[in-house]
Amino acid sequence: MDTAAYRVRPDEPVDLSARPTRDDGGLSRDQGREQFRKLTRRLQALQEVMYAQNRHSLLVVLQAMDAGGKDSTLRNVFGPVNPQGCHVSSFKAPSTLERSHDFLWRIHQQVPPRGHIGVFNRSHYEDVLIVRVKDLAPKSVWQKRFDHINHFEKMIADEGVSVVKFYLHISKAYQQKRLQRRLDRPDKHWKFNPDDLAERARWAEYMHAFEDALSKCSQPHAPWYVVPAERRWFRNLLVAQVVVDTLEALNMKLPEPTFDPATIRIE
Repeated sequence: MDTAAYRVRPDEPVDLSARPTRDDGGLSRDQGREQFRKLTRRLQALQEVMYAQNRHSLLVVLQAMDAGGKDSTLRNVFGPVNPQGCHVSSFKAPSTLERSHDFLWRIHQQVPPRGHIGVFNRSHYEDVLIVRVKDLAPKSVWQKRFDHINHFEKMIADEGVSVVKFYLHISKAYQQKRLQRRLDRPDKHWKFNPDDLAERARWAEYMHAFEDALSKCSQPHAPWYVVPAERRWFRNLLVAQVVVDTLEALNMKLPEPTFDPATIRIE
């Protein structure tokens, strides 16, 4: 599958209202699911090679509006990966200690080490999204963070961390349906937060903030992809394809043994 159409080019103006939230890539659901199964197996194999080689790492960033499907994407795409080499970090409101440092301090500590996949469920981008929309810092502060983020991502990329970022794109109407589902089903009540409604009321402001972040921080070393997320099977397929393509590009190989296996006899 060609993923280039979903990738944001460096400094490309982004209009999310012009981008689809529902897509199938010209595939049927059955075709998409079969491709996804193959990609899952390939991802498992590539993760094993990366872990064994211990030279590269991969950072995957997931951002979305509430009910955008971050948890579901994590479960479906990365659930089958060996947990020994994959770690998920979720970033909520910073603690008192974290607020006493620069905004990237807590982020840097969770960057995956060599041989590992790290997934950020929300990320450092909250500091140019929710901080901006809720006026938690003045514009003179958060506006500088686009450059800080680009420099940070370039630095870790230079150190061997491949970075790919996904914005799971849904419509306001789709979010309404998903939030209503959480209210209608007792087993989903735990996922509903009344505060989400206040964030929903700021939808237009969040869209503008996301558009700025996507446009200003999609770089060759750390691209953003706008993923149509209302067909979950296609969302999973697209994310998996980009992740597999990113790992394939590293041309990784299993390390050569430091001994001659032909000389070993196990009694």
